[in-house]
Amino acid sequence: MLSVQLPRKAGGYRILCLGAHCDDIEIGCGGAILQLLQERKVADIQWVVFSSTRVRGPEARRSAQAFLKAAQRKTIVIKQFRDGFFPYSGGEVKDFFETLKAFSPDLIFTHYRHDLHQDHRLLCELTWNTFRNHMILEYEIPKYDGDLGSPNFFLELDEPIVRRKIQMILDSFQSQDEKHWFSERTFRSLLTLRGMESRSTTNYAEAFYCRKAVLK
Repeated sequence: MLSVQLPRKAGGYRILCLGAHCDDIEIGCGGAILQLLQERKVADIQWVVFSSTRVRGPEARRSAQAFLKAAQRKTIVIKQFRDGFFPYSGGEVKDFFETLKAFSPDLIFTHYRHDLHQDHRLLCELTWNTFRNHMILEYEIPKYDGDLGSPNFFLELDEPIVRRKIQMILDSFQSQDEKHWFSERTFRSLLTLRGMESRSTTNYAEAFYCRKAVLK
């Protein structure tokens, strides 16, 4: 397997994180964000959650603040599009996407194109519609639907990052405690499985789908 490193950028990276629901970004790419903030210069991060509620919105904001504590600059946006109805509100969601162009990110994290949740799929589609010449990594969310696939891009995570990611998710989103899959065991198991698939030297990895990349 060929390993590559994200080059160091003098001015720092601009990163856009997109999540349909209040814990999606943290579950899908929270480890990557923590690791990038630790190992690379990140000039600015824009963190956008599209659906929230009176209870979950404050949870999402506290969680984003915790994950982005080391960021030089950060913008956290919590929207209130109706959960489960994104395809039926597609025009409004797309209008908001158009406002994100001005951020001009170097790296974008979004949902997986074949995710079985309709809200997730729409965000992925609009990400590619809006950003045509950007590095886009599609993350995965474990769920009851059983839609995990075969990712082709892996980020090795250190054990302290794994522990921080999982604990911050569990501490931040206590409203989700009753869900049978929302547990330390689920999150660590997926990171372990992807670590095995990528021969991670730390035994852990987050996995992504990279549709397009250029090697120079």
